[in-house]
Amino acid sequence: MPYDLVIRHATLISGDGSARFEADLAVAGDRIAAIGRLDDTRGALEIDAAGKIVAPGFIDVHTHDDGALLAPRGMDPKISQGVTTVIAGNCGVSLAPLLLDRTPPPPFTLVGGQENFRFDRFADYVAELRQHGIATNAALLVGHTTLRQRVMPVTDRPANGAETILMQEAVEQAMAEGAFGLSTGLDYPPAVNSSTEEVKALAATAARLGGPYVTHTRNYFETMDEAIEEAIDIAGHAGGKLFISHHQCTGRANFGKSGPSLKRIDRARETMDIGMDVYPYAASSTVLRLERCDTGLKILITWSDPHPEMARRELSDIAREWNCSEREAGQRLLPAGAVYFQLDETDVRNIIAHPRTMIGSDGLPHDIHPHPRLWGTFARVLGHYARDVGLFSLEEAVHRMTGLPAREFGIDRRGVLAEGNFADLVIFDPATIIDTATFEEPRQPAAGIEHVFVNGISVWRDGKATGPLPGTVLKPSASPKIIKGACSCGADHSAS
Repeated sequence: MPYDLVIRHATLISGDGSARFEADLAVAGDRIAAIGRLDDTRGALEIDAAGKIVAPGFIDVHTHDDGALLAPRGMDPKISQGVTTVIAGNCGVSLAPLLLDRTPPPPFTLVGGQENFRFDRFADYVAELRQHGIATNAALLVGHTTLRQRVMPVTDRPANGAETILMQEAVEQAMAEGAFGLSTGLDYPPAVNSSTEEVKALAATAARLGGPYVTHTRNYFETMDEAIEEAIDIAGHAGGKLFISHHQCTGRANFGKSGPSLKRIDRARETMDIGMDVYPYAASSTVLRLERCDTGLKILITWSDPHPEMARRELSDIAREWNCSEREAGQRLLPAGAVYFQLDETDVRNIIAHPRTMIGSDGLPHDIHPHPRLWGTFARVLGHYARDVGLFSLEEAVHRMTGLPAREFGIDRRGVLAEGNFADLVIFDPATIIDTATFEEPRQPAAGIEHVFVNGISVWRDGKATGPLPGTVLKPSASPKIIKGACSCGADHSAS
């Protein structure tokens, strides 16, 4: 019987860090069926990939795609750059479990407007994704900030004992209904006043159920060292795995701290398991924060509810036009989003080069004028940092976005090209792959991505989305808590 797909004359990069090799690859249904010399086989669809790379589909470990997954074309920025699996619910903000009857305050705007916050149970969100279909696979986290908003009448203080217990119960229920683990966004106003003890209690609940603690650390712009120490302390108390989100050295006072911070994280790895991710740009993006204004940083406004005409303009120019300080201009623009040019390229490269660093876009799909990382992250790592800069080999770059995150997050049978694994595949041209999205024109698909398959189905071909929605909501692990030296569990995270 013919295969559904045969890719011929390809150069395969398996995703486990090993050297590339020449082979054909066949797909039957949603699985890789054969790898090798397949001259005597036939496929319903055949692709000649001579001169091209075939790799596992990329895993974006840090996204805010919770709302984009619900939109018909919301995942185009990801599939266009070869991403076949996303991890959503980061930075403490998940769509579920939370009902909102008003415009959400920042940072809930990271994942869309009020219309997206309609899921009183985590299971309801999972069910809607499965019912309507999604273009990529998705692993989902439950957010601490979302839970604070759910159980607390005000969030400008630590949770009390009763509220903490309610949040622990919500974490347990969410994980029973499909959440992979707990995320926090301790740098954002609705969570910055939470206590370390409150977070420890929730992280311990997640760890007991086999889930990691994934954190956007507290006050890392002002107190970077203390932020890392708190994250280590929380995860150490919980007894589970720690993921440090978008590790960075933000602001001039922190330039050059990548070396010491990475050494501190490596020391902590002697007694616990720590993963981390980074985006490959020397500029960050989030909601507009007034405390970041009047600091001398270049700030580009990405959206503003009261002044949408100011999107794409620098805050300093707006302040001059309005004859006021940047902070006053920021106040008038709120709620708003911004890109902050506040990172040093040397630190960015040091963090990307660390062998345990995964790649995450941290893109904001709901911004009118998003950071180019939304569309360009993975092609930038492959084309700029691997090929042009030579920061590491192409094999190592692919490993950071496939096999490594699959192992770190316990996503079974994805992230590596092997017979029997799911057919999440990307075919790209190693000579031309590059990000084309810029800060001026951020909504530009990457160059060099020729084909993308999710569970054996084509989702991107010749620069266009093909239309099918073959992705699945991945099953979380039910393993015991992770201990030092352990990689991910062997549980089945395949489609239901």
